Amino acid sequence: MGAKESKLQYFPFEEACKRMKDTEMKRSKDAFKRVATLGGQMSDIVFCREVLGDGVPAGIANLLYRGFGGTSKGLSLKDLLCGLVILTKGSQEEKIKLLFGMYADDSYSYVQKEEMDRLVLESEGQISVALSDLFQENDQVSFDYFRLWVKKHPDATEMTKWLLMEHMTVSLSDDTDTPTFYQTLAGVTHLEETDISELEKRYWTLKSQSKSGKFDLDTFKAMVCPPVPEAICESLFHAFDENRDNHIDFKEMACGISACCRGPGTERQKFCFKVFDVNHDGKLCERELVQMVQALLRIRQENHPSDSMECDPFYKMEPETVAREILASHDSDKDGCISQAEYLVWTVNNALADNFLDLLSQICHLVMGLKPQSKEEEGEIIKQWLQRESKKAFEVGQVWYLISMGWWNSWIEYVTPQIQLVNGRLDNGEGDRVNGTETLHKITKGKQASKALPWDDDSVIIVNMITKGKNSEYNTQLNGSLKSSTIPQRSQSACSSPIKTCLSASDSNGFTSVSPGPSPKLRKKGLQQTCALPVKPGPIDNSNLITPNNSKVVSLTAEGGRLRRDTMLVRGKDFELVPEVIWRALSTWYGGNIALPRTVISSKNNNGNPELELYPITVKLLRHQIVPQRPAPTSFTGVMSGIGGMALSMTNYVSSAPPIPRRYVAFTATFSKQHTIQQIYEFLCTKVRFIREDIRLWKIGNKDDIMTLLEDESMTVEDCGIEENQSILIEVRNKDLTWPEEISQLAKNKTCRKEQVPTQKGATGLNNLGNTCFMNAAVQCVSNTWPLTQYFIGGLHLFELNRSNPLGMKGHIAQRYGELVKDLWSGTSKTIAPLKLRWTIGKYAPRFNGFQQHDSQELLSFLLDGLHEDLNRVHVKPYVELKDSDGREDEVVAEEAWENHLRRNQSIIVDLFHGQLKSQVRCKECGHLSVRFDPFNYLSLPLPMDSCIHLEVIVTRLDGSVPIKYGIRLNMDEKYKALKKELSRLTSIPPDQILFVEIMGPIVKALPKDNQMVKTLVGGVLYAYELPPHEEIKPMTIEEEKEKIQQKLENGPSSVSNALTVEDSSANNTPTHSRHPSDVPTMGSLQPTPENPAPKPSSELFSGFVIGVHRKMNLMDVYFLSSQKARPGLFGTPIILPCVEDTTNQDLYQFVWTQVSRLVSPLPPSESKSANHAQDCDDSLGYEYPFTLKVVKKDGFSCAWCPWYRFCRGCKVECNAEDFNFGGSFLAIDWEPTALHLRYQTALERLYEDHDSVEDSRRKQTEPINLDTCLQAFTTEEELGEDELYYCSKCKKHCLASKKLDIWRLPPILIVNLKRFQFLNGRWVKSHKIVNFPVEDFDPSNYLAPRVSSSDDDKQSVTCVCQSETSAVVENVPNGDIPNHRDDQTHGDMTYSPDSLNSPCMKCQLTRNIPTDESPIKYDLSSMSCHTGILGGGHYVCYAKNPNQKWYCYNDSSCKECSVEQMDCNSAYILFYERQNIDFSHFMPDVEGKEPDLQEIDDEFESDLKKACVLQ
Repeated sequence: MGAKESKLQYFPFEEACKRMKDTEMKRSKDAFKRVATLGGQMSDIVFCREVLGDGVPAGIANLLYRGFGGTSKGLSLKDLLCGLVILTKGSQEEKIKLLFGMYADDSYSYVQKEEMDRLVLESEGQISVALSDLFQENDQVSFDYFRLWVKKHPDATEMTKWLLMEHMTVSLSDDTDTPTFYQTLAGVTHLEETDISELEKRYWTLKSQSKSGKFDLDTFKAMVCPPVPEAICESLFHAFDENRDNHIDFKEMACGISACCRGPGTERQKFCFKVFDVNHDGKLCERELVQMVQALLRIRQENHPSDSMECDPFYKMEPETVAREILASHDSDKDGCISQAEYLVWTVNNALADNFLDLLSQICHLVMGLKPQSKEEEGEIIKQWLQRESKKAFEVGQVWYLISMGWWNSWIEYVTPQIQLVNGRLDNGEGDRVNGTETLHKITKGKQASKALPWDDDSVIIVNMITKGKNSEYNTQLNGSLKSSTIPQRSQSACSSPIKTCLSASDSNGFTSVSPGPSPKLRKKGLQQTCALPVKPGPIDNSNLITPNNSKVVSLTAEGGRLRRDTMLVRGKDFELVPEVIWRALSTWYGGNIALPRTVISSKNNNGNPELELYPITVKLLRHQIVPQRPAPTSFTGVMSGIGGMALSMTNYVSSAPPIPRRYVAFTATFSKQHTIQQIYEFLCTKVRFIREDIRLWKIGNKDDIMTLLEDESMTVEDCGIEENQSILIEVRNKDLTWPEEISQLAKNKTCRKEQVPTQKGATGLNNLGNTCFMNAAVQCVSNTWPLTQYFIGGLHLFELNRSNPLGMKGHIAQRYGELVKDLWSGTSKTIAPLKLRWTIGKYAPRFNGFQQHDSQELLSFLLDGLHEDLNRVHVKPYVELKDSDGREDEVVAEEAWENHLRRNQSIIVDLFHGQLKSQVRCKECGHLSVRFDPFNYLSLPLPMDSCIHLEVIVTRLDGSVPIKYGIRLNMDEKYKALKKELSRLTSIPPDQILFVEIMGPIVKALPKDNQMVKTLVGGVLYAYELPPHEEIKPMTIEEEKEKIQQKLENGPSSVSNALTVEDSSANNTPTHSRHPSDVPTMGSLQPTPENPAPKPSSELFSGFVIGVHRKMNLMDVYFLSSQKARPGLFGTPIILPCVEDTTNQDLYQFVWTQVSRLVSPLPPSESKSANHAQDCDDSLGYEYPFTLKVVKKDGFSCAWCPWYRFCRGCKVECNAEDFNFGGSFLAIDWEPTALHLRYQTALERLYEDHDSVEDSRRKQTEPINLDTCLQAFTTEEELGEDELYYCSKCKKHCLASKKLDIWRLPPILIVNLKRFQFLNGRWVKSHKIVNFPVEDFDPSNYLAPRVSSSDDDKQSVTCVCQSETSAVVENVPNGDIPNHRDDQTHGDMTYSPDSLNSPCMKCQLTRNIPTDESPIKYDLSSMSCHTGILGGGHYVCYAKNPNQKWYCYNDSSCKECSVEQMDCNSAYILFYERQNIDFSHFMPDVEGKEPDLQEIDDEFESDLKKACVLQ
């Protein structure tokens, strides 16, 4: 056919336009605009989804896309329309050309054999034999040859069969009209479709504001009270809540609004009757009548001008008297109650109920979003609302909106009834007259100014001036929430401010604006031009009130802009104030480009009186520019390279300072003067999604280097001196937990305003130098150990430096730590950078180099070891031989071991931190007991790891009752079979009748098998469906078999013996399950019919059940093909339908109805006595079932029986007595639209009841443990496994044994490490278990090993070695040379206590710590390190008690005072306990006659530090 620019050029676009109707053309173009790219093209994915639908196989769709002329760039609108016309209205010849284009090359000249084979194979999975006839003579054929071949073989491919043989089931139009939700609801209410659409938008907005996610009573009351009296809020809520499910769904809201606003007067009064009928018995008793009259009188009083209430006949009425009069006059049957009919009679001549109806109308229009039917109704509604608000005073926290006076006046003219001149007199269209003179406008534009200057008139508001109302009490509390876009939010209990200047209090029929009235000439001229109708105002334009904003920076707050300061803005002249509800309604009805909310605050300058803050403070929020991530250091020389990005060049010994972090204006924001810094932090975290611990705010002065940290969160913006256009820096913590500003200041050797402030001694933070929070927390804990700190502050460590210790660090660790402690306790700085200590630690422990997170406990252990070895008073360690206990008494062996320890280790660290553990190992074969005593400097207590998983299973029973959720705890390695047994115990359902289903949304995700491991679901919910008991299959007799075969032969051929097995879901991604372990296949057959062809054998058929999914049809306003006009959508929770061989179709319908009947709301009991305001909402329930079952595929969208080119959404399963015979694995439950829209209760879909086991299981999962529990686990005897065989000195071989640890000696400072990180099942895991521990009076004496009392003569005489010095020659042994039975519980050579003394020194007497009744051992918590977050990350924080008896929180550079209740005890990791009643002065060394070691760290070491980091 020759080369073509387009494959469809043979079919002109003009011809396509002729064959398409105008409506089809317009709809197709609109649909194309929605999905096309900016270049006007449609992609292949969009073509498959939007044009053909999901039911068409991807290969077929791509082939058709190719035939339409689609390329990699896309498909144009013209080609799409031409292709659709050929597809639906084309002749056979045109369709053949379309087929040729699908397989032809790009030039549209030939069909190549290889290319066609590939396309057919990709689209259909197999190649037909007929293709061989096409390429018998040549490997490429022209169009003419192709046309002859395809006419001869129209069934050659699936595509040719569809286009040339099958009846086309799709068209460009679909005349079937399925009613939409809006149409259905509009048909049964007095609302229009547009009204319902707008109400739905407002409904979802209201629902989103609810804490519970439902439109419940609390949400309803917050919206309507005031002005609705609180006493009737609940009954008004129940009048809307027809089905009594404690929340209002959209259907109930729409029907209720229709009844109380748009219905006839009688129906509106019936709705009021329902409000006052509290007990829903259809009658008003005397008590209900009194409550009704009280509410109606209050409403009337609030909605009438104060000066007119004196003359009101209802003003001084007593509610009890009125109620008795109503009963006396209208209780015709004398039953002491008023029926609905009697109530309606009473309302005919009584105006009290009318005031309530007017209030309900205001609520429905202004709060719930109903648009008024006329402009006059709109003006009347807003007038009444403003009139009521004019009687109230400003209240702190209210939000008012400014509206330009020009727009306000034009709106007043528009909603005011037109005045006409009749016989020389003014007529407003209703013939009202007052004393023979003309009445004024119902809404007038202004009043005469009584004073020369606006600020002399108390009826106007000047900038930030006080406006007092009639009330004497004001709410002076600011709303602490900053979630609203206009912060702070308006108070829920106060919804108005005085606007008496906006209304004429004496005129109940009209507005009175505060703007000066126009000149008499203009007014007279206006009256003469009565023929011109007022024009509807355009969108609200407040641009003349604000200064132009040329900045492109986004504002985080919705203040709308800064008001003009060049001219004084006066209320009534330049702007008008309206409540938030009025602004929202007007901006919705007319549109508005700029909202100007302003908040009422408590003025400090005016004795706390409320004032409207017209000019809040606008600030510029700066952020740091993101710099590229630095590479991870590879050696210890890279330790300092990460500090602020400092460059390191060890080759040239040159180091440059890091670049100053650049700042840029990221946002602007406007805050009230009364906002606290805490509120600003919370607002920023919510708005910009920061984590509170990861941001800090700095106030930047006139010069960029003058910065003040805003850390006192209780201060207000005014207190902090934040001014208009102030620059505030949002400092975000780096990924390595450093603060950019701190690092920059360190690099420049400068200090911020924060560090220059004197502080409490010890209350000084440590800069994070790159994931060094683990070091900072450990150092702060040790620093707040007051006895050790006194030792270093006094410089006593300089007298005990041991520079010759081969196990030490040449005294460098002790020196650097001592220098840091002096700085921390100098009280001159709030932040210190521990650069030198960090470098020194990295020098001797390279594992702490780099910028990865490390374990704080490991750092603490290294630090204490290093301090001990650098301060070890034993300069030459003697060789000590370990001896076996050999049956000796524990006291003797313990004293001997302790003496040996002290011969090699004596330091302040040993004196304060070292204790002694008793370790005994018992051989399982010979019973030999080996006892050893090892030193420790901390107790590492194991936490019980969460070896159980918590599962919550929702059980759905066969009887259709409300599902029940059960909580179950299982071991991590359990399988679903064990879960069935445990669930069977709770539910009394046999295990073989339980089917587990993992559900995600409206679909079934998986059907777990019994032999699969139980897993914690991510995103899904585990359901358990009850199945009917399995019937035993009895063997058939010969006569029964013959009868069965004869019956099948009479019914015609069928697909007999199709095994319905269940395959592994992992193989085909199909939900599978078998009720029987043997997976016995079941038999089934389907009778083919012309309408429903026999289904193909499928591996997706289940044994004993089918899956039903809820489905609804969504009507599309634009579409391409008729098959896409109504698109299916899944919702609700799937249903498992029991299905056996003899299950009938009617059985399936009945079972579905049993399960869903609780979701379909019945008529409430009161409907038999009084008409419902939506009683005709459901005609569908007159049918047998409000749904239809259809056989579908797994996706629930397409038919399981019909081929794809039928575009069938599922063949209907007729509700009859025929056997279902497993016609499919999935059934779609297609709901009838009216029943779905009006009676289906969506809220009940996920409703279930919690069984007691849920709370019990959750409690056990999160139940905290006590520190005593950890100590018990620590001291409990344990069996050593096969991989931990013990070498028995008696058996002379490795044997099984048991091991037990006890505490023998407690140190003055007890460190407890809660082992949150453990290696389990081949991986490291963190335990988040909460451990409760005492802050005071901790008594661990119960866990001390028992002592055997013995006489003094039996004790072995020992010598005190605390102050002795040994000169023995020792071997150079590594640190930790004393072997331990349990490496993770003891720590090498570090232990303390000179208890092995016959005549002990004072220090030994203090630490003998053998418990007695006279002197119990008690400890107080002095500090703790907490870890939050995950393993390998997270953050460390320290809490410590200062000598001033106050607790402080050390969070890197931040140090804040806190209370015990504010401490994060749930994340405790390391605990420091200080023993009571000890005079620690006895631990201080006697340095009399000694000289301090003042030698500085050697030059080589110092030069390495300078090479690595040069701080400029």
